[in-house]
Amino acid sequence: MLRQAADEVVAFDDELKTLAEDMFETMYASDGIGLAAPQVGIAKRMFVMDVRDPELEPRVVVNPKIIEQDGFESGEEGCLSIPGITGEVERSARILIEGLDVDGRPIRIEATDLLARCIQHEIDHVDGVLFIDRLSPFKRKLLLGKWKKLQKEAKQR
Repeated sequence: MLRQAADEVVAFDDELKTLAEDMFETMYASDGIGLAAPQVGIAKRMFVMDVRDPELEPRVVVNPKIIEQDGFESGEEGCLSIPGITGEVERSARILIEGLDVDGRPIRIEATDLLARCIQHEIDHVDGVLFIDRLSPFKRKLLLGKWKKLQKEAKQR
């Protein structure tokens, strides 16, 4: 499911709100800052995020679309779906997105820094893209080898 583009959300009901609450709980339990529905086996275009900035509230974004992006910056990223590995990923330095909140109301978010990186990472997830896809083939192969080794060691415990 992580490699498939997710479906647009069309029903803004109690089930969607419960899904968002469950995703926040899973994200916090895993010490993450963002979590997309495909990461929990749900093929919906939505994600939750909390970059742990006291000036920014946790958010649910449904059917996100990047409508503007400027500049580039590189930064270290990891992923709850590929635990234990990180890589340097180039992302847009500033983005403007549109989407809907969990009640179906339109939202716009302008973001820079960690918030912009988090949003782009989660939008990649709803598009079926993983952060390792944004690395060079050599670096991707190296990190996947490390991840497989970590998985093998975890199974032996």
